[in-house]
Amino acid sequence: MAQVIVVGGGLAGLSAAHTLLERGANVLLLDKQGFMGGNSTKATSGINGAGTQSQQDLGIPDSAKQFFDDTKKSARELARDDLIRVLTGRSGDAVNWLQDKFGLDLSKVARLGGHTQPRTHRGGAQFPGMVITYAQMERLEDLAVSNPERVKIIKKARVSKLIKEGESVVGCEYVHGGKTETAYGPVILATGGYAADFTDSSLLKKHRPEYYDLPTTNGDHCTGDGHKLAMEIGAKGIDLEKVQVHPTGLVDPKDPEAKVKFLAAEALRGVGGLLLDNEGQRFVDELQHRDYVTGKMWENGKFPIRLVLNGKASKEIEWHCKHYVGRGLMKRCNSGDELAKEFGVSPAVIKKTFEQYNQSVRTQKDPFGKKFFSGEWSYDDYYHVAIMTPVLHYTMGGLEIDPESRVIDGSGKPVPGLFAAGEVAGGVHGANRLGGSSLLGCVVFGRVSGDSASAYLLQASGEALKKAGGRLGAVAGHISGAPTQAPATKNEPKGGEPKAGVKTFDMAEVAKHNKKDDVWVVVNGEVLDVTSFLPDHPGGEKAILLYAGRDATEEFNMLHDPKVIPRYAPDSVIGTLKK
Repeated sequence: MAQVIVVGGGLAGLSAAHTLLERGANVLLLDKQGFMGGNSTKATSGINGAGTQSQQDLGIPDSAKQFFDDTKKSARELARDDLIRVLTGRSGDAVNWLQDKFGLDLSKVARLGGHTQPRTHRGGAQFPGMVITYAQMERLEDLAVSNPERVKIIKKARVSKLIKEGESVVGCEYVHGGKTETAYGPVILATGGYAADFTDSSLLKKHRPEYYDLPTTNGDHCTGDGHKLAMEIGAKGIDLEKVQVHPTGLVDPKDPEAKVKFLAAEALRGVGGLLLDNEGQRFVDELQHRDYVTGKMWENGKFPIRLVLNGKASKEIEWHCKHYVGRGLMKRCNSGDELAKEFGVSPAVIKKTFEQYNQSVRTQKDPFGKKFFSGEWSYDDYYHVAIMTPVLHYTMGGLEIDPESRVIDGSGKPVPGLFAAGEVAGGVHGANRLGGSSLLGCVVFGRVSGDSASAYLLQASGEALKKAGGRLGAVAGHISGAPTQAPATKNEPKGGEPKAGVKTFDMAEVAKHNKKDDVWVVVNGEVLDVTSFLPDHPGGEKAILLYAGRDATEEFNMLHDPKVIPRYAPDSVIGTLKK
């Protein structure tokens, strides 16, 4: 059976791959990283869906129409009704598909900024982006082992060129192991955005130079590769100046100037968190659109600005708070006096801020226009507090697509054989993306691109076979994706067995290995040498280096399934911890 080439192993690429397999097509997935997942694994708030079973269970009266209206309002003058209709109309099915096919818990539903109903779904623990993406990733990798004739995954494979015959894209060239290889088939680009594009050919610098020096939440792989590849062959880029600056990036007190920052999930404000300036006062509706909140932070100018959660909000999103505290990015204050001390203001200031807010709750009239409240605040409570800064987060611009995820060229026509899904696809979110719609866009348009590419493949295969004549074998090989050379398309091993001759170490020995070029950590009683894994870690090097020479068990288990180490890094295990 013929193959479709999926470029990018984040949630959009994975959703496309699973859909292609459901439709009977074979999949060749190429990812330039050593570990799939991309930015999708970092998503912290959840995935939007209207009319889902989870909403019905909670009595939330949402509809695709309401979601459409909210999204169109957020997209403003750049709203594309046709794409928004696909995004919102298929949102409920997308969430249900994730729950049914991958057995995911998405039973908790929150309201994020710009939404008139709670519709952002997550489970009871861990970051939803990681849970959703890992479930798809592990299922696809299992299929690559059990059905290698159907699924091939090649990591550290950087696509360098899209191949055209006439007007059609018929394959791509990619660099793997220092060699340039060729594969044939329709191509789905799922390569992410360009909010970390600090390269010489930076789309960010070209279209939004004033944002170029801002910190980013994106991994260094987000360099607009798919945009550049497609535009080189005539694809049309749209809205490339529309770059979303998220208002709440977490500032690490130990490294305040870090270029890459962790994101404070919008869900923290969704459950009732307040933004207070350095005088301990509110200045904005915390649930407004992201660009609006960011603008008000800059307009107010009284930095550092802090996000504060009271006890009720902290309990509602307990896992996130524990995670941020563990990374040294958030602090717990056990009283109002401790909170006032953290701000460097008198207790009377904080009391007044809380009383003014409570007045808004009681009257449902807020000086900053807030409409959705989560109860009154008490000075006699505990709090979680963190310093915030605006950060580059998402790029709404990208390749122009139609409702079938087909990439559009400069003349307004679809490029045959080329599709796009996820952040690389422009126009879906207009001028401003709603929180929770990034993961949704990946799943919905990943599914749509899989549907469209498999239909295109079936049609192209039939036409090629009709024309084959005496060249049937050669043509059949061509459309099935048979390479012109013999690339190493076997699935890369998931690592070797743990090193022979397992040793035991005490924590004093582990503590000596705490530098970037020599990193040991302890996880669940096993000692790991993760030095060589640092560049491939999807959460970035810093996430590991925080625990260099230490026992990282609690933090690891908060984020990962226990099978992650034997599955992805078994050769990092060098021994066990002495009891």
